[in-house]
Amino acid sequence: MEEVKDLNPKPLTVRQYLVVSSMLFGLFFGAGNLIFPIHLGQLAGAHWVMATVGFLVTAVLLPMLSVLAVAVTRSKGVYDIGRPLGPTFALVFMVLIHATIGPLFGTPRTASIPFSVGVQPLLPANMAHVGLLVFSAVFFGVAFLIAYRQSNIMTTIGKVLNPLFLLMLFFVFVLGFSHPMGHASQQAVTSAYVHADFFNGFLQGYNTMDALAGLAFGVTVVTAVSQLGKTSAKSNAKVTARAGVMATGMIGVIYVGLIFLGATTLGRYKVSADGGVAFNQLVGYYMGTFGHALLATLLTVTCLTTAVGLIAAFAQDFHKHFSRVSYRQWLGFMSVASFLTANFGLDTIIAWSTPMLMFLYPFAMVLILLSVFSPLFKRDSVVYAFVVVFTAIPAFFDMIAAFPAVVSQSAFGKAMGAVQQAVLPFANLGMDWVVPALIGLVLGLGFHFLRPVFASHRVASRQQVNNR
Repeated sequence: MEEVKDLNPKPLTVRQYLVVSSMLFGLFFGAGNLIFPIHLGQLAGAHWVMATVGFLVTAVLLPMLSVLAVAVTRSKGVYDIGRPLGPTFALVFMVLIHATIGPLFGTPRTASIPFSVGVQPLLPANMAHVGLLVFSAVFFGVAFLIAYRQSNIMTTIGKVLNPLFLLMLFFVFVLGFSHPMGHASQQAVTSAYVHADFFNGFLQGYNTMDALAGLAFGVTVVTAVSQLGKTSAKSNAKVTARAGVMATGMIGVIYVGLIFLGATTLGRYKVSADGGVAFNQLVGYYMGTFGHALLATLLTVTCLTTAVGLIAAFAQDFHKHFSRVSYRQWLGFMSVASFLTANFGLDTIIAWSTPMLMFLYPFAMVLILLSVFSPLFKRDSVVYAFVVVFTAIPAFFDMIAAFPAVVSQSAFGKAMGAVQQAVLPFANLGMDWVVPALIGLVLGLGFHFLRPVFASHRVASRQQVNNR
């Protein structure tokens, strides 16, 4: 088949690259990307540097690789990433990813976090439920309107909402770094971070959901780049990869600053229950009531950009594979479902999203790495199959262990936990999937590279028999 040529044969300008990168940054960077790094800084204290390195692996490097995976394989969505394992696996994987970062957990969180952290403290206690209902309805209504026309997404996020967010965040950084609350290197370290600071930072990166989101946003980014005239698969992938590196690099710089600021807050405050409280303390200390208003605005703006990307990616992918329902109908379904889930409250959403993240992240990590390096083994499905099958076992154990007590502390949950700790290496660090995945990789690559040898040997044997 003849490859589609670019409608715009000229190289993109620096300004166009910045707009695409800004859009991708806005899609990735939501409220969780603000509150989880600050809380990590409080938990790690003086060990914030190694915890930051671990966090950057799963919260920056992995999302960057997910964008590169989309570019290398010339995929148009999360479905294509799982396609080497067959259409059934690819479809199930796509549905699970979109359900997790979509209406079940990720997208509702984009409304519940800015409300609970930025808006709820300004309301009377008896108005919390009504306030969340009204806020989430308006929030997802606006997100629906922005995503209604796909051509609006890059303009609205890349040129308007994202620069506004960065300006407000820069203001917070100036205050925090010019007048720190304490010396980060001298703060207390919580027990979990005394000896396993890197690994705990690594696991905290799961909470951003950005590796999963990077796969899902593939179709949105590819569509946006096509609108700039880069319609051939090769040039589209090239632009996507460059923009992805620029966007995730900027996110990494912000993470370092936020984790550092989180550690400095221990000079004035104790470790908070979550990052939302820590951020409230930070802006309240420097700016008082105005700080709370700024925080509410900051969180709402950054969450709105992420919500737009999530509902648009959901609608685009589902319309592609379930085309009887239109893009705008899927968009409406996603918006309403996210609104309903958001009203269960932030604590409930986080408690039940963690098990799904512990289950899906190992799959996402191995599929991303396999996709990036797939040219080395010609994207052989045998390699994929071995790695994914060997990863499934520890991922299942991690999911059971991460469920709320009603499951994890049941007789079944305790039995699974005992087997996990006894059989799987590094289970106590949450890294029990690594060794099985490596075993699967070795076996898969062995079959891939030895298969031609066995095939030629069989041909030679048949020729000898025929010659007799």
